[in-house]
Amino acid sequence: MALPPSTLDTRHFPHLASPAILLTFRFVTGFLRFVGILNAAVWLGGGIFFTVALAPAIFSRDMQEALNSEHYAYFSGKIAQVLIARYFRLQLICALVALIHFMAEWLYLGKTAQKLWLGLVIGLFSLGIIGGFWLQPRLKELHKIRYEVKTPPEIREAANQSFRTLHGASQVINLLMLCGLGVYFWHLANPPDPTRFLSAATFRS
Repeated sequence: MALPPSTLDTRHFPHLASPAILLTFRFVTGFLRFVGILNAAVWLGGGIFFTVALAPAIFSRDMQEALNSEHYAYFSGKIAQVLIARYFRLQLICALVALIHFMAEWLYLGKTAQKLWLGLVIGLFSLGIIGGFWLQPRLKELHKIRYEVKTPPEIREAANQSFRTLHGASQVINLLMLCGLGVYFWHLANPPDPTRFLSAATFRS
């Protein structure tokens, strides 16, 4: 079984002290860290941008004037559904990249992911699945019922109440994701162990 780099001693494996091996090792570990931080930055940045800029703009007075329609609420809701679907798609892609990053560290460095951080990423991935594959389609269907001309008043009112409840749930999920992403990004940018990514100095001649 191959030993992780942190356990290798070049006194017994002198070929590992070659400049080419050390340079390759430093490049790969640096690249893995860069990918991890970049992915977390895109993940967190996308969430913040959607929450504080994009979502409020959809229902702003400027959007209402741009649409210039008496059915503004209906059209703005349709626009929101499209953007929310893309938002959750981004969340899932970034979560998958984070899981692949954990696997790459394990395969190359022999470094097992800490349960806390792996659990956090899996939790964020699960929230993305709930939001993208259950919550968002349900909101889309309720929005259609709310503005369907032939919908009976009692059904429309029930749809309104369900929509408000699920919309509130989506806000809670989004807040939880942002908090979790903030912690995850901080962890990657400030690893508790400064030797998390080994350098050539680790190898003894």
